[in-house]
Amino acid sequence: MGLTKQQGTLERVRSAAERVTADRGFELVDVEIHKPGKGQIVRLLVDKPGGIGLDDLQSVSEEVSAILDAEDPIASSYTLEVSSPGLDRPLKSEADYRRFVGRLAKLSSYERVDGRRHWTGRIASCEDGVLTLTLEKEGEDVRIPCAKIAHGHLEVEFPRAG
Repeated sequence: MGLTKQQGTLERVRSAAERVTADRGFELVDVEIHKPGKGQIVRLLVDKPGGIGLDDLQSVSEEVSAILDAEDPIASSYTLEVSSPGLDRPLKSEADYRRFVGRLAKLSSYERVDGRRHWTGRIASCEDGVLTLTLEKEGEDVRIPCAKIAHGHLEVEFPRAG
């Protein structure tokens, strides 16, 4: 499948999933299409304030599946997976970075920023297209243009005992 065709398929799947999640007041965190061996895997990450339950995920799965069967945007056989983003939730947008200010995150960039491509630190702010991260080890702030962030996700943190 060519890149443009795959992007078109991804957008059609995203559109169907957004209709279902928006109707329920849920957040569509991410949509991925993977092609391991035979058939494809269509993965949706869905969340809601306070966390999402299995019944919610099942209902989203059933409704999105019905829409995809009717609209048929995927040329070959596929498996639909609907799950919560988990504790190491991916960060996909500036809104995500603003929402999780104060949380520990791990980031990678497309190109070097101040000589680095990988960071772990607390999200200090995200304003005007620039993320400010307080580095975990160094304790200093680094400013990373959001457009240069390739991947970001929350780090799992456990409370420290007394």
